[in-house]
Amino acid sequence: MSIILPEEYAAVGLIAIALAMDCFAVSVCKGMAVKKDRAKTAFLMSFLFGTFQAAMSLIGWAAGTSLLDAISVYDHWIAFGLLAAVGGKMVHESLGKKEIDECRIPSLRELLVLSVATSIDALAVGLSFAFLRMSILSAAAIIGIASFILSLAGFYAGKHAGKRFGGYAEALGGVILVCIGLKILLEHAGLI
Repeated sequence: MSIILPEEYAAVGLIAIALAMDCFAVSVCKGMAVKKDRAKTAFLMSFLFGTFQAAMSLIGWAAGTSLLDAISVYDHWIAFGLLAAVGGKMVHESLGKKEIDECRIPSLRELLVLSVATSIDALAVGLSFAFLRMSILSAAAIIGIASFILSLAGFYAGKHAGKRFGGYAEALGGVILVCIGLKILLEHAGLI
């Protein structure tokens, strides 16, 4: 397992922020609805979102590592395709939203379902990390921490700005993922 080089931290940080945009958008929504036990709900939701994002990236990396030798000739194309698909999906979904859906106080079961739903993209990113031979432990930690922080911020921002900015955050995250995927492809081709 290779280590993350200093110049790769910026890319991993941007990927982590992009992945956390789904968590941020859901947290904004929940922050608009929850009136009681706000601190407890905010912490629990943020903790679960961060944990699931990190865990899914680890699972994706493990799956990708087992396939690495078989597809090493095409790994840069796969990484680009995964990041572009996830990013494109995020942009597409954000364009269809007129406003954030009406929310209610979440149960633990609902928070677990939301944690899985918002972390599916991290599975694909973890898979691409395996193809890039990046250290997953550092990357997963960065992804988990970014998701925790942005979920917490989103929850508290939801009270004030949720209806105006929720969809834009998800679109920005999608654009960032597509750009990083394009950068990987261009680097492999020797163009940058």
